[in-house]
Amino acid sequence: MHLIRTTLCALCFALPAGAQDFTTSAGVKPILELIKAQWVAVRPYDGKDHLYFSTLLVYRCGIQQISFAYNGGPFQPLQHEPCHEGEANPSALKVETHLPYVVAPLDSLQNIAVELQFDDGSVMVQGYDRASILIN
Repeated sequence: MHLIRTTLCALCFALPAGAQDFTTSAGVKPILELIKAQWVAVRPYDGKDHLYFSTLLVYRCGIQQISFAYNGGPFQPLQHEPCHEGEANPSALKVETHLPYVVAPLDSLQNIAVELQFDDGSVMVQGYDRASILIN
């Protein structure tokens, strides 16, 4: 985890002025590529599986659409709070209208796929098995 933080800090300082805009696909794609392993997490809680998208949602302003699928099922769009454009921190999660997770039956989330679509037409897809993203 320390290596990821160090890399992200180095990336921020290495980017040209103006490229640190995390409200555009150009600003978020390099970071999202580096942190693919942390896009989502599964946590068994209160007798259900919670699939957390918190990390991705911090970068939602630069993502046109977030979709997910599990256990080989079809992709479905993630409903999430909008970017808070015009505010000091447009990417902040207020968690007033949308929660940063979805709920599924306990132990049902065995394989998860996440697809990100960007306004430049590009797509990033990442797959996970439960064990690699399980938090207790």
